[in-house]
Amino acid sequence: MSAYSTTQYIVEINVKEYKKILIWSDGGSRGNPGPAGIGFVIKDSGNKLIYERGDVIGEATNNIAEYSAVLEALKYVKKNIATSEINCMCDSELIVKQLRGEYKVKNAKLKQLFYDIRSKLMEVGANISFTHVPRDKNERADELYNKALEQKLGLHKSKK
Repeated sequence: MSAYSTTQYIVEINVKEYKKILIWSDGGSRGNPGPAGIGFVIKDSGNKLIYERGDVIGEATNNIAEYSAVLEALKYVKKNIATSEINCMCDSELIVKQLRGEYKVKNAKLKQLFYDIRSKLMEVGANISFTHVPRDKNERADELYNKALEQKLGLHKSKK
């Protein structure tokens, strides 16, 4: 008998497979810069909810929050979803056009997030398209980041 014992660790990975997924992402700050949050919703091609999240990211600009929402959604996909196609919808025309390569990214902080997103896309290995959507088509992602910010800041948004 050996003086050493071995322990086997088994890690179960529950990766779900989808041919195509849809991501709605949004981010914003109270003040620019100011306390910032992100929200994203991931659905399958049949519009069934897979996952959604709202979170606070600290002090940031609106654009940093928008980029961060996309990046966090892709991190979730990398860890939990296998897919060959992603359509990412954002209500920021600037972010969409930069991620499509139509506009240059000049801000150093945004450049780093841009490269982080590109790197994460390579890891995910899916074809991705970025689509600009009107704010009213991105309500749930907006609601998620706003709720996260309100909870963090102790605010309550008045109902319209």
